[in-house]
Amino acid sequence: MKWFARQNAADIWDETIEGPLGDIEAAARIRAICEAAALSAAGSARNDKRESGRYERAAKVAMEIAMKISDGLMRDDAVHRIVDLCMMANDLKTAQILFRAIHASWIRETIQRDHPTLLQ
Repeated sequence: MKWFARQNAADIWDETIEGPLGDIEAAARIRAICEAAALSAAGSARNDKRESGRYERAAKVAMEIAMKISDGLMRDDAVHRIVDLCMMANDLKTAQILFRAIHASWIRETIQRDHPTLLQ
């Protein structure tokens, strides 16, 4: 019976983007992706294969969108959100790489304060 079959809701990171995003829309989309992927990141930290795959897809899409942001501070803030997501998933290698891409000193200091293990 197809009537009662559940349809899985599409994840926000799997939705197609209609046309180019402006910096503000891109930053908002990254924020929404990171918020939606928080549970998957926690599952990835527990070695849950399904949640790990969801986290990796979400992080990849968020990074691709962040690369297209032209404003430096907006991009740094978006990357900060992605670093937080990576740290939630215990993905230290990716978080360190993204941390080095941040130019704003006050955002770097905030990340260092929030995630001291990132600098080891």
